[in-house]
Amino acid sequence: MNFKKHIILLLLFLNAMFFAQEKKGLIKAKDFFVKVVVESEKTGNLITNADVSINGKQFLYSDFYRCYRIKAKVNDELIIRHPDFETVYYVIKSNEEIKILVKDFPDENYSISKLRKSKKPTDNFYLQYLDSAKYYTKKDIEKSLTFIEKALQGTNSRERNATTYKTLANIYLYWKQYDLAVYNYKLSNQIYRTIDTRIKLAKAQFLLKDFEGSKNTLKKLETEKLRNFEKILVFESLGDIAFKNKNYTEAKKKYQQAFKVAKNNKVTSKITDLSSKLGTVFSAQGNLKQAKLSFKNSLNFAEKENETRVLEEEEKVADFLNSNKKYDEEIELRKKSLEKTKSKKIPSKSVENVKSDSITSQKINYKIGNAYILKEAYKEAIPFLEKSRIDAKENNDIVVEKDATRKISEVFANLGEYDKALKNYEKYVALVDSLYVRKEQEIQQAKRLSKKIADNQNRIASLEKDKELTQSKISLAYIDQKLSEESNRRQRLIIYSLIGGFLLMCLLAYFMYRTNKQQKLANNLLALKSMRSQMNPHFIFNALNSVNSFIAVNDERNANRYLSEFSVLMRSVLENSDEDFISLTKEVELLELYVKLEHNRFKDKFDYQINIDKNIDLDQFLIPPMLLQPYIENAIWHGLRYKKEKGNLEISINQKDAETISILIIDDGIGRKQSQELKTKNQLKQKSKGMSTIKNRIAILNDMYKDRISVEVSNVLETGEGTKVALLLKKV
Repeated sequence: MNFKKHIILLLLFLNAMFFAQEKKGLIKAKDFFVKVVVESEKTGNLITNADVSINGKQFLYSDFYRCYRIKAKVNDELIIRHPDFETVYYVIKSNEEIKILVKDFPDENYSISKLRKSKKPTDNFYLQYLDSAKYYTKKDIEKSLTFIEKALQGTNSRERNATTYKTLANIYLYWKQYDLAVYNYKLSNQIYRTIDTRIKLAKAQFLLKDFEGSKNTLKKLETEKLRNFEKILVFESLGDIAFKNKNYTEAKKKYQQAFKVAKNNKVTSKITDLSSKLGTVFSAQGNLKQAKLSFKNSLNFAEKENETRVLEEEEKVADFLNSNKKYDEEIELRKKSLEKTKSKKIPSKSVENVKSDSITSQKINYKIGNAYILKEAYKEAIPFLEKSRIDAKENNDIVVEKDATRKISEVFANLGEYDKALKNYEKYVALVDSLYVRKEQEIQQAKRLSKKIADNQNRIASLEKDKELTQSKISLAYIDQKLSEESNRRQRLIIYSLIGGFLLMCLLAYFMYRTNKQQKLANNLLALKSMRSQMNPHFIFNALNSVNSFIAVNDERNANRYLSEFSVLMRSVLENSDEDFISLTKEVELLELYVKLEHNRFKDKFDYQINIDKNIDLDQFLIPPMLLQPYIENAIWHGLRYKKEKGNLEISINQKDAETISILIIDDGIGRKQSQELKTKNQLKQKSKGMSTIKNRIAILNDMYKDRISVEVSNVLETGEGTKVALLLKKV
């Protein structure tokens, strides 16, 4: 068993350092091709049946180039697996040729003269059988299983048998026989444990809907030392499980962990997948803004790969838009996808040769038509549904043809063209009958295939049982594992105790921090509630005095009108007193009512204008209730009221950018400095609570909601006359 030991020699540079440095910038900028040669150190024979991959993508040996010609970029991790030597990992540094020399490789097993003389030719043909099984995996499952059976008939090493069962599990996984895939992955892992096998086992368990089993497999992997791409797969798979269990917070966390590793290592395909999955999670959480951004990112990343990836991501984004009733955007995106499909040729006119999730012109046309129906644009839907039906018929896609026909019938019914609706409904019924016949045939074929698969699996299981290979190897692996676990158990107990103590201290510190944070939040909420419950006492007092003055001069009409408007304002203030934020529409309504009341009292003192940009959707912006009233009150009572001639108050709301609006309160009163000088001694002794309260409110709200509001107060003129309050308000 000397072939278990080997030495790997890497990096034979074929080009001069000058050229390597010259190309360095180019290599980092994009993908490049690298030649990888794997050969026996003893004989120099090329090893052409190794499993060579980068970021999950497999590369086959090229007879033309006499090497493995791989596409990679700097910092990609090359993985070379083979049942007759340990897995090789290598990080790509440049586009120079890489040579792997394997010491003690069993070349005699591949010698033609030895094959002819061998009494057990199955031992020597093992790798050929394994390659044949892989080759027929996607073409003919019966042939694949037959070659697996032959590969198991020889006396092979633990590594070879483990590889054989993993290959068998891969075959079952492709043909959606998930229970058999799980069984054989477990068998392979018991014979010879590898991280790759356990990752695939977790995937098979997930597809079998054994989410708990898949999660347990992955959680154990999380504790081990993983390569970068393995980390991505583990985190992504845990995210998939969490999403299936509707634990969206955990799903987002795991996808973000996987995304971070993928981004740091520039694994473009996974960056695309994870951006899309994050978009799905955000959508499920109702965070549509973040979902839209994630889907946009996934489209951008897909464009760096190939057109098929772009189509796949456009389909996901379009489905997202459909689920959120953004039909116009959905239609526009699907039309772009439709243009791309015109340059793509479907492999065959038989739909059986096309995957059920393939993106075809008939499916896109159908979904465009359906979107028009959902927005009740029935006439616009008809051409796309008709085109969908025609394409589906040409490609023998009876499912889409049936659905498109049904939709066409419904559209004509909605348009009142009942003759056409009936005609199409009759076509739909005929298609349903045809589809039923086809499904019956498919069920019978599936039954026959299942029986053949079961027979082959039984023969393989019987073969192992007869030779007593399975049980002995499982037992040996189990005993080795138990011995190893027992020898390390005591050491682990000590380490876990120390870690437990440290975690306990961390937990205590965390609870103290959380308690302080919760207390601070509670104090802030209490302070806000107290501030919200306060109405400016000067305003209430002066308003009641105004009513009293109207009554004193027997002006009952104005007194009643003023009191009625004042009560409406007070009622609105009380209704919003428990809210942290209200829509800007409501705030403007309150301000208009308040300024109107003050103007009724001081008609000879000022005029006012309230200007609002018509392009602003006020309902999209939220503002603390009665935030602006104290500034307006100050402008009237301390600026305009003391002015000899009639003044002017201007309130304007304008769009600053897509996320921010500007609110300006400008008066041409006497100014802050002169107003301060006019105050009586008694007024100077009393601090203004209105401004201090509003400042405290803004400070607390910005602390809780991350700087959403900013206020700047300044003089209008250099002489100090006039006051300008500029407030910036951001969206939630």
